[in-house]
Amino acid sequence: MTTSSSTPVGLSSTMAWIYLSLAVVFEIVFALGASASHGFTKLKVSLITVVGVVGGIYFISLALKTLDVGVGYPIWTGAGAVGTVIFGALIFKEKITPAKVFCFIAIIGGVVGLKSLAGV
Repeated sequence: MTTSSSTPVGLSSTMAWIYLSLAVVFEIVFALGASASHGFTKLKVSLITVVGVVGGIYFISLALKTLDVGVGYPIWTGAGAVGTVIFGALIFKEKITPAKVFCFIAIIGGVVGLKSLAGV
């Protein structure tokens, strides 16, 4: 059942954005874990990676009860990508080039634009 604003009963806009934020965190954990697991050959890191996948999908599914998929999914993947590159540089000493910075700015601009146009 939905309200007149197409928001499912019991799920506020604020909760949808919190769920989306949690989904982003789990997405970053998944991506970093996938790299660190060395093809799922390290058990502990592999388990963390699986938790990242499951958590990300769970929380994005909750967020999409309220947010349009055309808003929630691109924000999830875009913010997850930026976070993965930043933490990849911090944890794995991957290089951040000027071209990567330009792409971050483009992704962040898209995320901010989608959020501001979401109407939720």
